[in-house]
Formats: sequence, structure tokens, C-alpha cells
Amino acid sequence: MKKVELLAPAGSFEKAKIAFLYGADAVYCGTSSLSLRTRADMGNEELVKTVEYAHKIGKKVYVTLNIFAWDEKYEEIIEMAKILEKIKPDGVIVADGGIVDVLKEYAPSVNLHISTQANIVSLHSANFWYKNGGKRMVMARELNKEQLKYIMANKPKDMEIEIFIHGAICFAFSGRCFLSDFMSGRSANLGDCAQSCRWSYNLYAEEKNNPGNLMPIETNQYGTSIFSSKDLCLIKEIPEIIDMGVDSLKIEGRLKTEYYLASVINVYRTAIDDYMKNPNEYDYKKYLKELKKVKTRGLTTFYFNDRNNKDIQEYSGRQYNEEYEFGGKIVEYNKDKNLAVIEIKNKLKVGDELELLIPYVLEPLKFQINKLYDVDTREKINYISPGVKGQKVLMEIPVDCEENWILRRKRI
Repeated sequence: MKKVELLAPAGSFEKAKIAFLYGADAVYCGTSSLSLRTRADMGNEELVKTVEYAHKIGKKVYVTLNIFAWDEKYEEIIEMAKILEKIKPDGVIVADGGIVDVLKEYAPSVNLHISTQANIVSLHSANFWYKNGGKRMVMARELNKEQLKYIMANKPKDMEIEIFIHGAICFAFSGRCFLSDFMSGRSANLGDCAQSCRWSYNLYAEEKNNPGNLMPIETNQYGTSIFSSKDLCLIKEIPEIIDMGVDSLKIEGRLKTEYYLASVINVYRTAIDDYMKNPNEYDYKKYLKELKKVKTRGLTTFYFNDRNNKDIQEYSGRQYNEEYEFGGKIVEYNKDKNLAVIEIKNKLKVGDELELLIPYVLEPLKFQINKLYDVDTREKINYISPGVKGQKVLMEIPVDCEENWILRRKRI
């Protein structure tokens, strides 16, 4: 069976470290001004640091440069291309033909990955980009499995194929959306999406011959989220995807928390490894059980199995799975005393049930907080609440652990 790459998002250097720790083979990241995530915490220095760190531990980094750029952006794009040629990431993700030309001139040694934003929905389109320098095609989410199988069977041998397997779906075709720009003056295609598709709306009916007489269409007190999509989840389909020969499986979420990344990456890492070791005993339900502990929208397979699937929209606008939350992150561990310094993310108190997410282990270790200590005075305390960024507490951990391991807190 061909080894498949697990590709994870990294909105910062710290998130990249978490992604690698929990099993990502590669991460994708980009600076806030030139990728499609202006709120990602990644500047040029962090980008360089991420590439250097990844290569040191034998992992890969793909840099997102997938905006659709106005002419005034090209001076900055040329400077970024020069930086990329120097630091040598493993690929750069692009969608705009003008940016492709700039990269060919100023970063000729960096592989071009053609973004899902380029709307690749056919073998013909993939071949076009391949002839124009693309090494990897990030396929549109709208493709179903039969279309993917056809492309895999007929593409050039060295053309790589990447697909999304988990995360948010944009209601627009391949994420090419103008709704945010229209509603709030923030362009999704320049990385500043206001997520207008997630807003709740009041709906009215107007009788054609009586304009201005608006009759409300009843929903609930929050309106209805008519544009909001469920989140993609292809955990059940992992065996079929691997058997197709797809090169890279991609998780969406550069703005997600370290807790979300650790949880989701760890599940897909163990699922992929388990299937590769023993394909006849793959049981998606145990992986789905862990995924459902993470706060998310409803889950959907989108069009992967069925072009006529209608189970796509999240009309309530809700997020589910609120039984668990981000407890904290281990930043130091004293093996002799079984004591860990925890950077807390939510209130922790003696008696709370925690789950320690252990890299490459599907089921987390469950334990109760028996003792908490003030990190400075070492005095016993009963609880601690987040007050300042980076607030820490000292806690007993029942097993040996490592820096950056994540703790999940059970709320109910």
C-alpha cells in the first residue's frame, strides 16, 4: 500500500509543532497578508522558523500564497517569492496564474501546488496546471469518489493529488466566495473572510403585487443560518481513499486551536496507521467517537459518496459536542515528582475529569485532578481560572508525559 501523507493546518509556529507532535507528516501555513487567512499568527520570521524546524525533524511545509491578487500586491509577492527561493519550503500553494508566473521567475526551485481555489474539478484542468508547472493538484471539494478515481487512473504518473478529508466547508464553489465582500467589505479571496455564511438571517416573503409588505418566515429566535455548511468528515472513507492512491489527505483549520488540531490530527493519524497495518479490521466508529468529542458543526461526507447528498447545510448555525473543552497544554514536566506545569485554557478545579491526549494513541488517558498547586508559591489550591494569557498551574499527572501534550477537560 502506498504511504499517504497526512497534511495539517498551522496558523502559527506553535501550532505547527503541535501538528507534527500529533502525527502530521506536513503542515501548510502562510503569512497573514498573502494567504487566505489574514488572522493567522504567522509573519515572515515565524514562517522561516517553521520551515527550519520541520526540515530538522524530517517533516514538510507547504506555504500558502493562494490569494487572488490585485496589481498593487505584486511587489510584496515578488519579495515573498525571493524569500521562498532562499528558505526552500517543500511546496507553495497557489491559485492565481499571475502569482504562478512570479514564482516560476523568482522561486524556480520550489514546487507548485495548485490550490483548491483554482477549482480543479476535471482531469483536463489538472493537466492544464501540470503543463504549466504544477506538481500537485489540491482537488475541489465538490468532486465525488468516482471522479477522483477516474483522475487517479488517467493522470500523469508524477502528478500528485491532494484532497480535503476534514474541516469546514465554504458554501461557495471551491471557496470562491464574494458574500463577505458584499456584506462587510472584507474579501474572502484576499484572506479576510468575515464568515458571512455562518451568520443567522431573518427571512421574509414579499407578495409580488404588494411590494414592501414583508411577511416574516418563522424560524427560531436566532433566525436561520441558510448558507452555513456542515463540516466535512471522511473518517469512514479513509480505506477507500488510501486504496485510490491519493497522495495527501488534508485537514482544514489554520485558525483552529491547538486542542482542535491535536484531537483531529491524532485521530486521523491512528486511523491511517491502523488501516495500513491491518486493512481487514478497520472500524471507523471508534475514530468517529473521538472526533465527536471536539466542538464542531454537524458532520457531512459532502459529495464524496453521492452527488445528490442533501445532508450538507447546518441551518441552526450551532456547534455541537460541548461536553468537552480545551483544558490546557503541558509546558514542563518533572518526571521524578510526576508534576507538570500546565498552561491553562479554561477553569480547572480539584475533582475535574481530564483526558490526556497521547500522540499516536487513539484513546486518551482519563484521570481526575487530585491536587493543584500555585506555580510560583507551590501552595495547594482548589481551582484556577484563566486571568492572563499564558496563565499556569502545577498539577500531578499519573503517567510520564512530554512538553506540548494536550489536556481535554470534561465539562459535564
